[in-house]
Amino acid sequence: MKQKRYNQEFKQTIVELYRSGTSVSDLSSEYGVSEVTIYNWIKALSPIESSGGLTPTEIAEIQKENLRLQQEVEILKKGYDHIREKVTDQEIIDHIEQEKENFPIQVMCEVLKVPRSTYYQSFRKVKPSYTIENEAILARIKIIHAESKGRYGAPKIHYLLTQEGFTASLNRVQRIMKEAEIRSTIVKKYRPTSTTGQVEERENLLEQDFETMTINEKWVADITYINTLRDGWCYLASVLDLHTKKIIGYSFSTSMTTELVLQALSNAIAVQQPDEGLILHTDLGSQYTSEDFEKALADAKIKQSFSRKGCPYDNACIESFHATLKKEEVYQTTYIDFETARMALFSYIESWYNRRRIHGAIDYLTPQQLEDSCRKEVA
Repeated sequence: MKQKRYNQEFKQTIVELYRSGTSVSDLSSEYGVSEVTIYNWIKALSPIESSGGLTPTEIAEIQKENLRLQQEVEILKKGYDHIREKVTDQEIIDHIEQEKENFPIQVMCEVLKVPRSTYYQSFRKVKPSYTIENEAILARIKIIHAESKGRYGAPKIHYLLTQEGFTASLNRVQRIMKEAEIRSTIVKKYRPTSTTGQVEERENLLEQDFETMTINEKWVADITYINTLRDGWCYLASVLDLHTKKIIGYSFSTSMTTELVLQALSNAIAVQQPDEGLILHTDLGSQYTSEDFEKALADAKIKQSFSRKGCPYDNACIESFHATLKKEEVYQTTYIDFETARMALFSYIESWYNRRRIHGAIDYLTPQQLEDSCRKEVA
């Protein structure tokens, strides 16, 4: 199995998130990178500045000690969580009851990771089993809905509930969500006006055949618009693997140039390392029909395929991703500037869409899960 590769921008962004306060353990969990690797990136990308008369060697030792202390803190956090899983809520509630004269109940609930509602409900009258089940289902629905940032509706939430052992039907989940006024995010998709200029027809190798056997057989690419208050329109170029639905390469810029799509392609090739014969399908945009883009594909031995003019179905898969991105992230947020949008898109694509968002089209797996499975088969 090929070792995972990460481009320099990915590494730098992870280090920026660490410096902004995100813990190494959280970054490891969110983006699927080992903690040791993240610590190595932090060390490599942290500038050494001479201060207070310290020598470079002394500064290096201080940085090494800081990293060691950070690792110890993360280990202690994990240790507490491991112990917490072995203690029942009732045992913790009993402890809070014993210590409530010494410490505030709210503080103890927060420290011991027990919702205050759980503590107070433990002293109420016994409710009917069906009501208790509904409350348990609703509590889990709220967590799943919150973790998806409101992006999941009843079908996906019902699937996850059944995976966790709940026996509720889809209708029951829909009814509970309706009563609690919980619904998925729905925002009308922005549709830009179509071009009226002359466009030269090019060869269509894909022919709307989206079927694949494994990864790196067929890729699709496109560009979408994202607005910011300070920097105006910005542009996201994305490359998607049709087998896994994973975004394998992307680039974000304030200009819609050939360099934008070249960078997205370069990132995809660097991470995926595809074999010869791969098909990349795009629309007839000038960036994708440029000589520089054609040369980059030829150098990588990638076959180029184009949509027919006025046919919205040829590139439906990548357009579907961009529509999902707009509905679940972009239309829910007002971006101050380019950098704010860049960090938000990095988090959405790398942490949420690729690694955590389940897809009905791939048996409710995440794109990363399916890719990892494919790589194991050929290892």
